Amino acid sequence: MLLRPFLNDSSSCASYLFGCGTHGKLAVLDPHADLVDAYLATAAGLGAPIVAVFETHVQADHFSGLPALVERTGATAYLPADAGVQFEHVALADGHVVELGNTLVTAIATPGHAPAHHAYTVADRRRGTEEPWLVFSGDSLLIGDVGRPDLHVAGDADGQARSLHASLRRLLELPDHVVLYPSHYAGSVCGRGLSGNPVSSIGFERAYNPLLAFADPAAFAEALVADMPPPPAEQEQIVAANRNGGVSTPA
Repeated sequence: MLLRPFLNDSSSCASYLFGCGTHGKLAVLDPHADLVDAYLATAAGLGAPIVAVFETHVQADHFSGLPALVERTGATAYLPADAGVQFEHVALADGHVVELGNTLVTAIATPGHAPAHHAYTVADRRRGTEEPWLVFSGDSLLIGDVGRPDLHVAGDADGQARSLHASLRRLLELPDHVVLYPSHYAGSVCGRGLSGNPVSSIGFERAYNPLLAFADPAAFAEALVADMPPPPAEQEQIVAANRNGGVSTPA
């Protein structure tokens, strides 16, 4: 399996190019509009086309590169069911598996940061198993933190936080060795105590992430909604553009 992380330090966003080199099927997860040329150049260097684009959720802090990638490659767009977007895509339900040659991508519904949010586990048949090797957690489980619950449902941060608590329990069912690749790292407004290290593991977060120590959903929600940082700049404009499948230029 091929995997190339892309770190955008201007927004502290992580995105990923990954997939099967044997069968020439690559995907990009949570693409950033500013990095579309870089994804395409890297895929060309690897000698395989981009055939799929996955979003963990409708982004609120940056313009998505999904529309441009789909336009330039003909790739299929995959988003969580009920994401509320206004463009052609495949709506993935919980447990849906997308095959990219030897690479298997399984959707795990992880609402809480957003009502429609997926993590994606990835397995590689060439390793002799279909058990997950890694998980792209989006804005649910972060490194040293978890995603904020107040951006996508106005006035219901507490309810979203309780949903996130349940979602994190699902991710903690994964084995400790599963490598964790979130979509943000230190500097992002989507969390408060994020690590500057962009990669971790389920086992390390289980042991050291302070927000995973809350067994009680109410206590977790109370801790999570306290002292939220300001929302992303131009959040409403960004969300609208990402739902409509286009990029608006700020006035």
